[in-house]
Amino acid sequence: MSSPEYILKQYWNHDFFRPVQKEAILSVLDGNDTLLLLPTGGGKSVCFQVPVLMMEGVCIVVTPLVALMKDQVEQLKRRHISAAAIHSGMNKHEIDITLDNCIHGNTRFLYVSPERLRTDIMIERVKQMNVCLLAVDEAHCISAWGYDFRPSYLMIADFRLLIPKVPVMALTATATEAVRKDIIDKLQMKSVRVFKQSFARANLSYSVFEEENKERKLLQILKNVRGTSIVYVKTRKRTKDLAQWLSKQGVTAQNYHAGLTFKDRSDRQNAWIKNQVRVVVATNAFGMGIDKPDVRSVIHFDLPESLEAYYQEAGRAGRDMKKAYAVALFNQIDLEELTASVERKYPATEFLKRVYQALANYYKIPTGSGEFASFDFDIQQFTGTFGLPVSDTHHALKLLEEEGFVQLSENFSDPSKLMLLVDNRQLYDFQIRYPELDTFIKVILRIYGGELFSEYVRISESELAQIYYAPLAEVISKLNFLKEREIADYEPRRDKPQLTFMTPRYDATLLPLNIHEIDKRKERDRQKARSVVQYAANDNRCRTLMLLEYFNEFDASECGVCDNCLKKKKEKMAVQDSLSEEILLFLARNGPQDPRILSQMFESITERVFLLALRPLIENERITYNAEGNLTLNER
Repeated sequence: MSSPEYILKQYWNHDFFRPVQKEAILSVLDGNDTLLLLPTGGGKSVCFQVPVLMMEGVCIVVTPLVALMKDQVEQLKRRHISAAAIHSGMNKHEIDITLDNCIHGNTRFLYVSPERLRTDIMIERVKQMNVCLLAVDEAHCISAWGYDFRPSYLMIADFRLLIPKVPVMALTATATEAVRKDIIDKLQMKSVRVFKQSFARANLSYSVFEEENKERKLLQILKNVRGTSIVYVKTRKRTKDLAQWLSKQGVTAQNYHAGLTFKDRSDRQNAWIKNQVRVVVATNAFGMGIDKPDVRSVIHFDLPESLEAYYQEAGRAGRDMKKAYAVALFNQIDLEELTASVERKYPATEFLKRVYQALANYYKIPTGSGEFASFDFDIQQFTGTFGLPVSDTHHALKLLEEEGFVQLSENFSDPSKLMLLVDNRQLYDFQIRYPELDTFIKVILRIYGGELFSEYVRISESELAQIYYAPLAEVISKLNFLKEREIADYEPRRDKPQLTFMTPRYDATLLPLNIHEIDKRKERDRQKARSVVQYAANDNRCRTLMLLEYFNEFDASECGVCDNCLKKKKEKMAVQDSLSEEILLFLARNGPQDPRILSQMFESITERVFLLALRPLIENERITYNAEGNLTLNER
């Protein structure tokens, strides 16, 4: 069997593992349930991908974000590792083919959302799969104490009963002690081994500034700290306004949020990754799954809702281990707004039911049907149709999502896909019957290969048009013709937000909302907001220590590089400078002194502080020892 180092070199071209990675990998290879806590950018994915490539079978990876699972699949494919994903943008036939390839094909990694685990087709097919590992990414989502709780994660324990001998690896970047215990309990992990890397980042300097004019401070930071930056704000409008303002100040900047088209998001992200744009002003929709190691600063123009979110977002700076800065800006209004935003996140029960009923009416879904049905969703059009307030509706949808009734993929993008529904012989017969399509079909096969016969392949109509030397409209027409003749299944690209019903539709009046749990989550969110306020307002304690203690790490030393530590250093230096001047003045008035007697003249100062003030005076030859061993002013 290959070694972990061999696999790491073969597929990732790295020679060494980072701290605790290999230990976690060996734990999985030994068949243990394993909980892994690594900071953002710490290389969590490698810890389940490497052991799977040393085993037989398929790894099922549970992850909550469609964008993240697509990114992971593409990364694996670029390394020539067979991977697939099942998400709400797929039709039943495509899901069927994907699961078949996990049973009979060479698929090594299957990414799914937690909601998919309870579907009949998944339950039946997994019984036929040779599953070697269940990996649960963003595992903090299983805990109501976590900052991104997803009730659907609670289904994973039942799913494990289908594969009782398969170990589980849970991975997260942010978990307090309560969340860690919850993960182990809710996943029913047995004889679990826990691996944790310190949350301390020696190269990352944390700072918080209270500023009335945050724009001016932002510009000052960007001028002082060269290199690429992410600026986080809360609203889509502010991303645009602030990016435009920075551009006018001579800083290349673009905005980013989930409401942009897929092309705009992709273009802006790529321009920033290639350093063609220095600053991205974004909502928290930006950053997940993006591996850019040389980000020099992450600036929170608006405070985040929790320290978990702050740590994760700030941690996108300095992944190359070089000096980087995480800065938060606030004023008193921000602190009040942070508390008020928690209250707005939890609309009244009757309003939740009203929004749910409106969704059912909007998409004409009868009671008892519609499970996993996906629809294009425009919140402005939806709220306008039913006279609902946009902001309150947004919060209601998020809460309905947390309760597991719907899923809203705001940054949805699903490229065009094609799969041939006939075999080689049938396709050849079709080409003979329709000679005008012969060249077109050959071009498709030349570009996308034999995989078209066994699975859905992402295609680009514009690329086809360029190679086929035809207008885009003609290419689309020919693809639709193949679909109409049932020669191929062609799924045009979708790039609108998607709303998916995750359960059969309920009668809204009987919607089984867990009011008790919602109230508990609301109180936990209040606590999280208070922790952010306390972190921001504290102008004395080391920022790193405050964050580490929040994550139950109590054995670290002060970082020495955060704003509060630097302020203490300056104050200490000022005290030492003042004491040095007093020593000089005392010697000038009283003549040479025995060092011990001199130190006693400053009885309110500790001996250590006295020596720290004395040392530079001797080193700079402002005072010296005379023949009797006493300290005296240097007359030179």
